[in-house]
Amino acid sequence: MKKLAVLSGAGVSAESGIKTFRDSDGLWENYPVQDVASIEGWWRDRKLVLQFYNERRRQLQGAKPNRAHEIIAELEKQFDVTVITQNIDNLHERAGSSKIIHLHGELTKARPEDQEMSGIVDIGYRDLNLGECDHRGVQMRPHIVWFGEAVPMLDKAARAVSECDILLIIGTSLNVYPAAGLFRYARRGTPIYLIDPKPIYLDYNLFTQIQEPATVGMAKFREMIINPEENE
Repeated sequence: MKKLAVLSGAGVSAESGIKTFRDSDGLWENYPVQDVASIEGWWRDRKLVLQFYNERRRQLQGAKPNRAHEIIAELEKQFDVTVITQNIDNLHERAGSSKIIHLHGELTKARPEDQEMSGIVDIGYRDLNLGECDHRGVQMRPHIVWFGEAVPMLDKAARAVSECDILLIIGTSLNVYPAAGLFRYARRGTPIYLIDPKPIYLDYNLFTQIQEPATVGMAKFREMIINPEENE
């Protein structure tokens, strides 16, 4: 079974009503990004950051996977699929994908503020509040990788890309590093597809763009790779 790596970004979840700060000039739901999505913002005002992610969690609870998420999950019938997502939502999981690498953390999880990848607990969609601590008395924080922090899952993601037979990039502008450079780990000759409604330049000779929103683009992509002879 061929290996398909899917690098997904905010555009996959946009049609489910999940907004991205890049749609609003550096504001994320009217918050300056550096205030709510950086480690400096956390140390400056924990209460504000907790409030922001509590709001995101409530929004996520009411959202549903869209057809793009579902098609990605359905492709597991034909391919060994690994989803590498920059999104902090759980819509890929809820759509049925079984192998997911969350580069930027998970909204429905929390961890002690002094630990990177341990002490992680599932909090679902409930609020996380100031004064909520682990057994040592250390404040719990959202399990999110913020600007200014390392990306612990990057090596695992790079390995998945380096081993894939087909790479799909969907719903990402390829502006946020280090995730934006992951496609470069693909082996020479690996076909790369990119789904995005805006034209995106990629210096790669086998790069094919499907210039559509995620839901429409995924339907076209599936036809292209399952019935390649009909799309030549």
